Amino acid sequence: LNFLQGSCRPSGAVKNAIVCLVLLPRFLMAAVMFWLLDFLCIRKRVFFRMEQEGDAIDPPLCISDSNRLFSVESLKAVWHGHKLDFLKAAHLGHGAPNTEVVQLGDQRRSRILDYAKEKRPLILNFGSFVQQNADIADSIVVYIEEAHPSDGWMSTDAPYQIPKHQCLEDRLNAAQLMHLEVPGCQVVVDSMENSSSAAYGAFFDRLYILQEGRIVYQGDRGPEGYRISELRDWLSHYRQRMEKPSDLVIHV
Repeated sequence: LNFLQGSCRPSGAVKNAIVCLVLLPRFLMAAVMFWLLDFLCIRKRVFFRMEQEGDAIDPPLCISDSNRLFSVESLKAVWHGHKLDFLKAAHLGHGAPNTEVVQLGDQRRSRILDYAKEKRPLILNFGSFVQQNADIADSIVVYIEEAHPSDGWMSTDAPYQIPKHQCLEDRLNAAQLMHLEVPGCQVVVDSMENSSSAAYGAFFDRLYILQEGRIVYQGDRGPEGYRISELRDWLSHYRQRMEKPSDLVIHV
């Protein structure tokens, strides 16, 4: 696993060693799970059970039989996601990282908190478009690096085959495809330094709610932790409590 060794080279050796030691057990568990899920009988049984136990509003995990989960590219992606999550700056109840993003239309650079309006919650969506309670909350979709690029961990289930972004123009063009499918949403793209993805631990996808510069809801890492039902529940609680002064760090 050369990509593991690359994460632990002498540059920042102590920090990298700690990261590797902490993440290695969960990474190995994920690798074993991927290997098991390549047996179709196990895959179908596990996904069927998850579908039965999940909320109907949450997007299902759809992986066709032709997609192989256990590969070098998939393990690279899993390690990358675990590492971003461990090192993220975003934490529930703390200040929201005000990272740079790029607007689709005029390619103007802005920052995450520029989209927050006074005391209204801002749904920060590192994933598919979800419009929830637009009367009480605003939302933006942040398009980040491809989770399943055609020249990496490719998925035949993806609606488009998009290679890894080599420049900002590539990322903007790919984000336009998303915007065409959901023209009513506000879409911005992460910088080529992946500053938003890193700060929010957003790879593969994730949901946040920001309010008055703080993180008041933090979803788990996707895809399994990408729970629209939790977002719905938070907003329902918020709607009920709008007229009651309280600390709005709501745990769901």
